[in-house]
Amino acid sequence: MIATLRQRNFFLLWFAGLISYTGNWMLGVARPIIVYQMTGSTIATGGIVLASTLPSILLSSFAGVFVDRWERKRTMVIVNLLLGLSLIPLTFVRSADQLWLFYVVTFVQATLVQFFAPAENAMLPLLVDERHLVSANALNSLNNNLARLIGPAIGGILLSAAGLSAVVLVDSATYWIAAVLILLISVTSRPTPIPTADPGSVSKLARDWRAGLRVIQTDPLLKLLFACAAIMALGEGAVGVLFVPFVTDVLRGEATFLGWLMSAQAVGGLIGGAVIGWIGPRSTPLRLFIAGALIFGTIDLIIFNFTASAPGLALLLFVIVGIPTVALGTGYDTLIQLRTVDAYRGRVFGAIQTVMALFAIIGTGIASVLGEVIGAWPTINLQGSNYVMVGLLMLFALRVGWVAARPVSAAPD
Repeated sequence: MIATLRQRNFFLLWFAGLISYTGNWMLGVARPIIVYQMTGSTIATGGIVLASTLPSILLSSFAGVFVDRWERKRTMVIVNLLLGLSLIPLTFVRSADQLWLFYVVTFVQATLVQFFAPAENAMLPLLVDERHLVSANALNSLNNNLARLIGPAIGGILLSAAGLSAVVLVDSATYWIAAVLILLISVTSRPTPIPTADPGSVSKLARDWRAGLRVIQTDPLLKLLFACAAIMALGEGAVGVLFVPFVTDVLRGEATFLGWLMSAQAVGGLIGGAVIGWIGPRSTPLRLFIAGALIFGTIDLIIFNFTASAPGLALLLFVIVGIPTVALGTGYDTLIQLRTVDAYRGRVFGAIQTVMALFAIIGTGIASVLGEVIGAWPTINLQGSNYVMVGLLMLFALRVGWVAARPVSAAPD
């Protein structure tokens, strides 16, 4: 991990992410508090979730087409600058009458992120040697969890001491600092262009988009990974709806205990980032993904079924589960990066975002209904069961030769 961080270009991207993610979590804790205080409505608060999710469904796949056309470093710099600028209208929110600004800003920010995330994932293999790619993805997970640990605390303190405007301005500054750091990266990251007679036409956009889908359709491993993304997202959507009812009704925990569990997740993610960053180069991305999915799903099932009378055990398991969480995420991202040629990575990662957002919403709907019919406790097991299913599916695919190693996917004809 130290060797990976010593690579200047990767460190600049990693540190930029740490700063901007910290700002995200600062505003992430302040935003629902302000909305709920102004309205007293869970529906109004839920609207923020909808505004942040819709762009992933509507735009991610098509955003990947542009990511594969544009210079990726420049894309990330411009997006960070716009993200910081787009937050400024929130400083004018004073009452519920101006609450619509929250929805507009959230939607705009989520739209901009659809261009940033695929560009970052596509550019990462250009910043480190292939032997360091697993460590680089693990380190990215580590800085996300570090930001998750410190951002909400800073955001809560700043909100109480100086109000929403202070949180917004600090968050904007984190985006602009990140833009400067990314600008200092010395690697050229423009994908290899695909010859075309009319690069600006609408029909060319459609052809580029379909070409990205064909990359997935012609590679058995990529198809399986997309199916896994859908299955995992269903479970994540379910736990998003039922986690609070599970904590309050099954574990009999108060708001303070809920906060401890969220902190435990962040601590587990930090430990997982360090552990996987160390052992990752000694394994393969596919093994990391399979082992991570099986162990994560098993621990989840233990948490949801055997900790009702032992909340302390639940807290401990929330820390431990951070290791397989990072393993499966790191293995998954690395497999996509290695399996896809640079010219198509933006489209592939954009399509993944679309699939995961869509199936997360489906999972949310299923869990909302089943949670009322059969209760939160049995329904929340959908998450752990789905991850175990993903691990078993990949083991079966490996056994029958569906995911046999071969060179990264070539551009389709």
